[in-house]
Amino acid sequence: MPRMERLRFSSALLILLALVSLDLTSWAWTVPDCIIADSSLFPNLSYYIPFCTLNPGLRLLASCSNVKDLAQTLERVPLDTEVLCLQGTVPTLQDNAFGHFPSLKLLRLQLGTLNITSKAFEGLDHLQHLFFEHHAPCCLSLLLPPNVLEPLRFLSSLSFQGYCLNYSQSIYLPVSLRHLTLRHSCLIQLQELQRVFPNLAPGPSLTPTTRSWVPFLEVLDLSYNLQLNQAGARALQGLKLHSLILDGTPLSTLDVLHSGVLHLDFLSLEGKGIEKLPENVTGYFDLHALDLGRNQIQNIEKGDLPSHSSLEFLSLHDNNLQSIPITFLSALPQLQSLNLSVNKLGLTLALPEGLISTNLRVLDLSHNQLCALPSGAFSFLPHLQELWLSGNNISSLSSDSLQGLRWLKTLDLNWNQIKVLKPGWLSPLPALTSLNLLGTYLESISGKQLQGPQRLSHLQLGSLTMLDIYPPWPPTLLSLEIQVTVSVQFTVLSGEPFLFLENLTLQANWLILKPDNTTFHFPSLRCLTLRGLSLFFQPQRFFPQQLPLLEQFSFWCDNDEAVDLHLFEMPRLRVLELGDLNFFYESSTTKLETLLKEVPQLQVLALSHMNLRNLSRASLRGLSHLRLLLLSSERALELDSSLEEFIPQMPQYVYFSDATFICQCESSWVEPWATQVPNSFVYGLEKSVCMANTSDYSKTLLFTFFSQHCPRDPELWAFLSSFTLVLLLMTLALLGCHRWPWLHQLYTFFYACWWKICGRGFRGQFHYDVFISCCEPDQAWVLEELVPALENPPPEGQGLRLCLPVRDFVVGQDRMDALVSSMGSSRATLCVLTGQALASPWCNLELRLATYYLIARPGTTRLLLLFLEPIDRQKLHSYHRLSRWLQKEDYFDLSQGKVAWDTFCEQLRRCLRKAGQERED
Repeated sequence: MPRMERLRFSSALLILLALVSLDLTSWAWTVPDCIIADSSLFPNLSYYIPFCTLNPGLRLLASCSNVKDLAQTLERVPLDTEVLCLQGTVPTLQDNAFGHFPSLKLLRLQLGTLNITSKAFEGLDHLQHLFFEHHAPCCLSLLLPPNVLEPLRFLSSLSFQGYCLNYSQSIYLPVSLRHLTLRHSCLIQLQELQRVFPNLAPGPSLTPTTRSWVPFLEVLDLSYNLQLNQAGARALQGLKLHSLILDGTPLSTLDVLHSGVLHLDFLSLEGKGIEKLPENVTGYFDLHALDLGRNQIQNIEKGDLPSHSSLEFLSLHDNNLQSIPITFLSALPQLQSLNLSVNKLGLTLALPEGLISTNLRVLDLSHNQLCALPSGAFSFLPHLQELWLSGNNISSLSSDSLQGLRWLKTLDLNWNQIKVLKPGWLSPLPALTSLNLLGTYLESISGKQLQGPQRLSHLQLGSLTMLDIYPPWPPTLLSLEIQVTVSVQFTVLSGEPFLFLENLTLQANWLILKPDNTTFHFPSLRCLTLRGLSLFFQPQRFFPQQLPLLEQFSFWCDNDEAVDLHLFEMPRLRVLELGDLNFFYESSTTKLETLLKEVPQLQVLALSHMNLRNLSRASLRGLSHLRLLLLSSERALELDSSLEEFIPQMPQYVYFSDATFICQCESSWVEPWATQVPNSFVYGLEKSVCMANTSDYSKTLLFTFFSQHCPRDPELWAFLSSFTLVLLLMTLALLGCHRWPWLHQLYTFFYACWWKICGRGFRGQFHYDVFISCCEPDQAWVLEELVPALENPPPEGQGLRLCLPVRDFVVGQDRMDALVSSMGSSRATLCVLTGQALASPWCNLELRLATYYLIARPGTTRLLLLFLEPIDRQKLHSYHRLSRWLQKEDYFDLSQGKVAWDTFCEQLRRCLRKAGQERED
């Protein structure tokens, strides 16, 4: 196709898609400086593209930076967004600023100095989390109207970071609020909270005339308020909290006692320079949890412990502790979790035995310079379930070291100097389910060394050198991760040793199987990750030809030469992530199109540093379910012009991260696609650069090159110029008449156009009764069965005027123009639907255009669907959104003989008759 015709076809196609795909509930396209993502598709997207964090359970997000005009930015953000993060400079939040986002649940604002109107948050009926953040060293002033939070009936978390609320007062918090945060603010006294939030606590500020107070708040976070050094008498009188966080504040524990707080379960006092346990505050509140991390407590005196008898959680991490009192555990009978990480407990662990602690469940001794675990070190902790020993200098372990831990479920030994695991060392741990041995100096490990636990399901093995692994394997493994610097060698026995394994991660430079003719067997594998393997690694050599349940496959190589990769059968593969494979190296025989041909159900494709050079329609052919495409760290990338015709099937989300393109006008179709096509979210092109050749480092912006070197379609500009000139000449001629008889004719002309646009055109405008849409494989049935039954005169047929593109379109006529003209001049459109039809771009385009006429011209056109084979209606509904426009009589099902042929013809006549009556009315 010549370039001029391609440009004309592309323009017409883009305009048509913009019309027929219009859906006011999700109309959006590329937004400058915005990332739009669906976190459920690809959780690793943040590895390539930075965006704001999500709360668990939230899916669709929009993260925008450099925001200056809020209304203009939000104009193209999807209306069903659940998470909205805005960063920039916006002086004012106007009334109903976010009212168009009824599904919004998290709103994060980093907009500098803000003037917020009283109705700024109206319409956010489902908002659960609201954050105001400013990360500069100084605090900004923020003035909130008193009733600004009233519309937020389901607000659960409210956070102010880097803002001063000194000029705000009488702000009533929603009773649904559970978490209130004021970090890095300019608070000096706790009493200021009562002035800003009168219903925070039933203190003196509440009079009988004010609204009644209901206890609701659970967490109050005042950390890193560097000027907060006064509590004030009864500043929080009557307040009942679950957690109070005062990290990094100069407020003393005595001030907390005098604040008037009635109830407190958890108190966090990290980074306050505390030198001894604060016994007064713990005994006063009967605290259940106390965090004293990053302080200066080097010794614990015997008299410090009795007042802490109610504690269930105690953290003393990063305090330079050198010893623990003998009566430590006996003085804390309720203690369930103890964090002693990042201290100096000595070369040999010497925990005080004292009385047996029957309640301790979690013990963290990471990074304590431990070199050995003496015999029976934990025998006085019979109910311990988690033991964390990472980052120490332990070199060997025996069963005596872990004696008595019969209920232990998690054992973390990563980054120790373990060289030897004595036989039966895990025998005292029958309940163990998770074992971490990453970063050790093991050279070999046998399945016999893992015997003892009966339900070991999560195993992590690693070595800083080489690792030889011998069977038998624990039969209950669900997750296996192996990280080795050089090589890992497996000795595999016959049979299927990994019957239930679901997640497998292998990171090594070399992978060796013994014997040579064996393969792994993973009948239950769902997630496979391979990293750092050399160019000689061939997955099909080590893995079976079928992985029937595999859903996610990540393969990263660690070399600059080519890797020949052939995907084995993965019928359920949904996510494919490939990196550093260098497909187009001279010695590579693998092509992307042949690789992706084996995974037709793919929904996510992430390619990084693949040296693709060219991406064409052939590469993505057959991926009808693809929803997310990510191209990262690609150089000299060319987007082939054949992708123009693939626009209707482009994935919904397309991301370019650190990609450099070739400067060529043949790719100028990319700009209108990325900025104008509805329901497509394209990120990274507006800041991407292109180069004319391999030695070009000028860093020309891609869109700038298009605008300066690739002129728009000259035929379009010629048409607009000639149309304007003719219209001007007609107007001058009409104005030159002595009388005005043409006014009546002009009125009649515009009146007819108006009625035609509104869907009440004259009957004579329809040249056909039915326009028939079908795909090529179904044309034989349509021509042999359907057309004679509808087109032949009675009594053999119905005598209808039919339009078939394959028969009635003129040779040489532009198909797009003929399609629009024929469907617009037909009383009804009959779409013959099969699975092949839904996969056809032209059939999809015809169905979309028919849907547009159905919506834009109600009462004058009819859309009828004829099913030749069973098709999931939910799939049709979600793709074309037809359920609200079509009635029951508009569907015909001939897939299983459900409707007799005579009944179908009679039903079709009634539909056409009804359409004619509605039009005449």
